[in-house]
Amino acid sequence: MYKVGICGHLGLGKDFADGQTDKTRAVYKALVKALGKENITVLDTCGWKRKPAAVFLNCIKLLKSCDNIIMMPAQGGVRVFPALFEAFNRKLNRRLHYVVVGGWLPGMLAEDKKLFNSISRLDRVYVELEPMKSELSMLGLGNVLYLPNFRETHSLDESGLVYTEAEPYRLCTFSRVTPEKGVDKAVNAVTAVNTRLGRTVFLLDIFGKVAPEYEEEFAALCKKSGDFITYKGFINTDSSTDELKSCFALLFPTVYKGEGFAGTIVDAFAAGVPVIATDWNFNSHIIRNGVDGLVYTPYKDGELERILLEAAENPQRLNLMKKACLERAAHFEADKAVETLLNELE
Repeated sequence: MYKVGICGHLGLGKDFADGQTDKTRAVYKALVKALGKENITVLDTCGWKRKPAAVFLNCIKLLKSCDNIIMMPAQGGVRVFPALFEAFNRKLNRRLHYVVVGGWLPGMLAEDKKLFNSISRLDRVYVELEPMKSELSMLGLGNVLYLPNFRETHSLDESGLVYTEAEPYRLCTFSRVTPEKGVDKAVNAVTAVNTRLGRTVFLLDIFGKVAPEYEEEFAALCKKSGDFITYKGFINTDSSTDELKSCFALLFPTVYKGEGFAGTIVDAFAAGVPVIATDWNFNSHIIRNGVDGLVYTPYKDGELERILLEAAENPQRLNLMKKACLERAAHFEADKAVETLLNELE
């Protein structure tokens, strides 16, 4: 018998640039480190909709061979996998754990009583933020625990912090390249500020995979914006610290509806980089405004440009946040965060 079976989108052997895959892989790696690879088996749900019968059969096999099941379904699978495991587990009596990725579950459960009942029958549900736990508890869900988002990214030592003392100041984005994640807003803000000041005060490096439906529009946006915008392509979170550490700040103007605890914030903090983000969903619960980053009202015209103009006038304000970023990153280290889950697997 395996101690743990993980059912989630691991995308083994492939490059994926999304929070769902990153979180699933992070949980797998952390458990392997803590429990040993010989005690863990996985069911990769990548492309499960193309082969549902095979995946469902493997779910049953996973139940039969593991003491604990950890499922990590996205919105497309949350109505399928918890109910499937719960139904087949009635005779086997394994412990069923659901590790949530993103901030969308409270809203979904509030609107779907059948799904709520399904989730309530699981042994444990782990959410990324305390406010999410409170929302679910208010709905009547009593099996919820707080498990902060974490990354395998290694934080810089304080001696490795990189301070930008002169123009141009290098900014970055590190997320899926989509309008919902605010990449266009970041590009437009940097373009507007440089144009207004009549010089290249800021450079913007864009990291991440471009959504297929956005490729043409994104290419046109970059072309129009000039030489201070550079698309740097996809990078793994394993190498994010080295790639991001020389940045002045990370821009995160997201308005993505399902945003929960965005891993890009942890990646930035681990690299000693302050985050300038929208006050969207749970961002202000992660970023300490004025301490390790800045949050601003989304959809407020000119707000991001105003912050960048102030940063150009007083760059030391952001430089002084870098140590605090490393302190904050320590709260989301894998070894510490995964303790909650490990205690429930005993």
